[in-house]
Amino acid sequence: MNPRDPQHPTGPPAGTRAPSAGQDAASGPASTGRYGFGRSRRLRGRRAFAAVFHAAVRRDAGPLRVYVRPNDLSHWRLGLSVNRRIGSAVRRNRIKRLIRESFRLSQHDWPGSYDVVIVVRRAEPVTMAEYRRLLSTAATALHRRWCRRRPTEPGGQ
Repeated sequence: MNPRDPQHPTGPPAGTRAPSAGQDAASGPASTGRYGFGRSRRLRGRRAFAAVFHAAVRRDAGPLRVYVRPNDLSHWRLGLSVNRRIGSAVRRNRIKRLIRESFRLSQHDWPGSYDVVIVVRRAEPVTMAEYRRLLSTAATALHRRWCRRRPTEPGGQ
């Protein structure tokens, strides 16, 4: 058995990686349907969060309060706010991981492109499937709200 083979008990040598799902060794990453959560998908900085909060379009979805604001990008960006009152660092980090994963898997199904800030409120733990459902319904409802809020252009269009 070749040690460079990913199936080898010791795995491939350090610094090399086997192609992951959605990736072909010859062609590289698949260009459609990327489910990554890189830096471009993250909302960072106090100003970015403040702009989303200032837009004042929000929806409560179970233990989550979801704020959105349209962006000029072709994708959604996520910001998370989990207060210390939610629980220990372990619990807060688990909640953030579940919400990030739910966002990562669902973002391509949502309409439009928005910056979203999710504020977690104190509640019993929820499963990832429930977070996905809550985020999807909130994203669709908030997109409809933004479309209704958009002022009509002069000239009747």
